[in-house]
Amino acid sequence: MKYIMLIYQGSALDRQATLSEEEQQQVYADYQALNQTPGVTPGLPMGLPQNATTVRVEDGKTVASDGPVIGPREAVGGWFILEADDLEAAIEVAGRVPAARYGGAVEIRASEVYW
Repeated sequence: MKYIMLIYQGSALDRQATLSEEEQQQVYADYQALNQTPGVTPGLPMGLPQNATTVRVEDGKTVASDGPVIGPREAVGGWFILEADDLEAAIEVAGRVPAARYGGAVEIRASEVYW
């Protein structure tokens, strides 16, 4: 089963800024280890939510606005694809995402067609 793993930074970026150099290097190493985990396909790097542009169509007109759909703390900060046997295996990998330790979260969604 393929799972899309959505990383929400929450307050993780703020907390990581207060970490020692050694702790920050460990966070980078942890993300690198995740990217090398069997079954993981890393996502592309994402810019900061406050630099996003959100597009909607209202009354037939395309309207663009600055910022994410929701507040920057709730916005997706990264993603990757995981091929795993089951949800329990996906949960184990999600628990290794540094953002989840530092005030963020990881949302797991099974890849499925519903349209």
